[in-house]
Amino acid sequence: MSKGLAFIADDDAAIRTVVSQALSRAGFEVRITSNLATLWRWISAGEGDLVVTDVMMPDGDAFEYLPKFRRSRPELPVIVMSAQNTFMTAIRASEFGAYEYLPKPFDLQQLIAIAERAASETHGSKGEADSAAAPPDMPLVGRSGAMQDVYRVLARLMQTDLTLLISGESGTGKELVARALHEYGKRKNGPFVAINMAAIPRDLIESELFGHEKGAFTGALTRSSGRFEQAEGGTLFLDEIGDMPMEAQTRLLRVLQQGEYTTVGGRTPIKSDVRIVAATNKDLRSAIKNGEFREDLFFRLNVVPLRLPALRERREDIPDLVEHFLALNERNGLDRKVVDAGGIEAMRRYDWPGNVRELENLILRLSALYSQDTIGGEIVRRELSTSEAAPPAVSSAGDFADISLATENWVANHFQAYEAGNAPGGLYRDVLKRLEKPLILGTLSYTRGNQIRAAEVLGLNRNTLRKKIRELDIDPRR
Repeated sequence: MSKGLAFIADDDAAIRTVVSQALSRAGFEVRITSNLATLWRWISAGEGDLVVTDVMMPDGDAFEYLPKFRRSRPELPVIVMSAQNTFMTAIRASEFGAYEYLPKPFDLQQLIAIAERAASETHGSKGEADSAAAPPDMPLVGRSGAMQDVYRVLARLMQTDLTLLISGESGTGKELVARALHEYGKRKNGPFVAINMAAIPRDLIESELFGHEKGAFTGALTRSSGRFEQAEGGTLFLDEIGDMPMEAQTRLLRVLQQGEYTTVGGRTPIKSDVRIVAATNKDLRSAIKNGEFREDLFFRLNVVPLRLPALRERREDIPDLVEHFLALNERNGLDRKVVDAGGIEAMRRYDWPGNVRELENLILRLSALYSQDTIGGEIVRRELSTSEAAPPAVSSAGDFADISLATENWVANHFQAYEAGNAPGGLYRDVLKRLEKPLILGTLSYTRGNQIRAAEVLGLNRNTLRKKIRELDIDPRR
């Protein structure tokens, strides 16, 4: 029994043949074409039950035809194939109402499964797509199979409010993915608010998330809105969710279950209209076993899990990433550079413990520090060996072990400059001053110059903070 008539459109005869044979074996009648005009004639005549088409065809772009297909036959499922394999291709496929997006090369069994599912479903109109051209700057870069899996998940989530839990090592781009999901999704006109759980003192997390009323605690001189209120109608990104203390986890769970919250010190429930995207570089299942994370909260957050691959798992993306960062540096005023084949190969052989963030920093150094127009393998290897010898980078604001190690290394290097017993006095005060000023500056920047809020975050008395600002000659307006 036939499962229906399938149209296959591709300018590559070999692909047309392979796909048509696979669908024929699966029970579909098949008709093939090499141009979109013929495909449109068949569809507008009311024929066909399924379309499988490439994006770039000799007579045009399939995305320009998809709105016509949907207006004429809103129930007709269209599966889009593409060798471009970029994030924006996946997003455009979703925006223009494609049933599914398949990056080439793809598994024929996967195509058959999607085709059979499409043939068995009843399809309604998703509405006419936004025909505005996609922005030229892609928020995510990479054509590897690992990134294609990420793109497909994001494309399916764009027009939903489902909660997403992103896992991956530090530096893989978890916040970038969250922002892309927001900026190309149904909440793009609302605010995107990010909060790093590891960067906030434990006793202030609830106030940060839910806000507080005047007089709720010492120092609460005015009412303050929390991140849930600030993100109303948009997306709230909870980074390093694994570092959230248990008491705050309980309150977050209540919001996810009931859709409302109360401020610290408040009594009136506030309705919440926020999409939650959480991220972690920890194994939350292990944290659950160790009693460090609530299992019920995990399942509330893990509605759609998405793992970001480490850079060493997608080395084939390195040339595209290098080109992307070089172009970005050029737009920011640095000289245009080119990394030759030897330099790219040196990068491919490196393990990238800091992932894409480390690669971005390397390309910035190469653009800023070297006068050569072409960067070769020797320079890249030298820079990478320097990175390997450097002390570990602080991976999050809560990684105090790394701060201690960095201080220990600095002190050891300081004493190496003097003969035994000849180091000058005043080291304790000097080190504290070196730490104190950037700490206060960074906190004032975080609070946008609000000294009352900065004192709360630092855990200092407001008068003490003002005294420190004067002593360290800090301009709070910075």
